[in-house]
Formats: sequence, C-alpha cells, structure tokens
Amino acid sequence: MPKLKTNSAAAKRFKVTATGKLKRSHAYTSHILTKKSPKRKRNLRKSTLVSHANEKQMKRLLNV
Repeated sequence: MPKLKTNSAAAKRFKVTATGKLKRSHAYTSHILTKKSPKRKRNLRKSTLVSHANEKQMKRLLNV
C-alpha cells in the first residue's frame, strides 16, 4: 500500500501539540484592522485549539 500524503494546506495551518491536540491561529488578523479594537487585535494574536467537532477531520488531513 502506498504512503499517505499529508494535505499541504492543512500542514501549513495546524500544529500538533504534545498531547495530540491541534493548535491553530485566529482568522480576521490580516486587513481592515482600523475598526477593530486594540483588545480584539491583541487577543487575535494568540493561538488557540481546534474545536472538538472539527478535530477528527483535521487529523485525517494531517495523517495524525
């Protein structure tokens, strides 16, 4: 059986933590920043975890 290919787009966007969860960055950070408050922009900088509902599909793309 051939090797499974990792989805390149997903590999660039998600990292696997030591406990096997998936880490992601927030959206809405690249443009139209003038109307967003400093607090909102500051909180968008932080990374977060992929939700439990989507974790199975993302792991399948990454072959984890």
